[in-house]
Amino acid sequence: MKLKALLFALSLVSVTSFAQKVKYSKEEIKKMEMYLFNEGFNTPSPRKTSTVVLKDGTTHKGFCSKIDTKKGQIFEVSLKDSISKKSMVFNADQIGEMYVYPSNAEKYAKVAKYMGNIRNFGTKSLNKSTKNDRIYFVNQTVSLKNKKDDKEFLMQVINPGFDDIISVYHDPRAKETTGFSVMGSPQLGGGVIKSYYVKKGNKVLWLHKDDFEDNYDFLFGDNAEFVKKYPKNSVEWDYFSFLISEYTQLANG
Repeated sequence: MKLKALLFALSLVSVTSFAQKVKYSKEEIKKMEMYLFNEGFNTPSPRKTSTVVLKDGTTHKGFCSKIDTKKGQIFEVSLKDSISKKSMVFNADQIGEMYVYPSNAEKYAKVAKYMGNIRNFGTKSLNKSTKNDRIYFVNQTVSLKNKKDDKEFLMQVINPGFDDIISVYHDPRAKETTGFSVMGSPQLGGGVIKSYYVKKGNKVLWLHKDDFEDNYDFLFGDNAEFVKKYPKNSVEWDYFSFLISEYTQLANG
């Protein structure tokens, strides 16, 4: 009898879970697959003026001649003052935020990458790879890949238009899902970034696509309206940027 009761309870859970799954139309899925984050860049232009704002409010402007990184994240910046030509070196723990322009070489590489995947034409904006806007970096204390001791780094914010609740940072070492190509033609499928650094409240974590479901409640579970509209069992990692944007809009009313 106990076994039958257990099987019956499990069947109810299964039915309930199935009933809660939301089916989206092709138009809705297409909208959710749109990549809304800014492009992630790793190399600043040495020819355009960068701006470094220290934690004490002091601002320095100059040409970024060198950056030192760990796992791709910036921990030291070398700047040559645009007026005095004096060379300065700042550690990440001195800097509050930084604004730089991407190097032309990296922008060209991003355009080539964009053109090399057919999927990008329907989900990404080429303008985000080619525009001349400054890139925004902010100081964050983080454990790289959730494995190292906490340390301060300068991390690129890639959702600056909707980062007031959840901030998403570029992972320079992130890999992408793979697609396939026929006889050298542009790649079909793939091209989805597999990891980011994400901050909500005082917690910053490295979020990999394989851990998305485990962290869904931390990211979105405090908004019942959102969870009902986009339940955990109905959404995919491919929708991540849309979900962050939608969650922010609903939370802000």
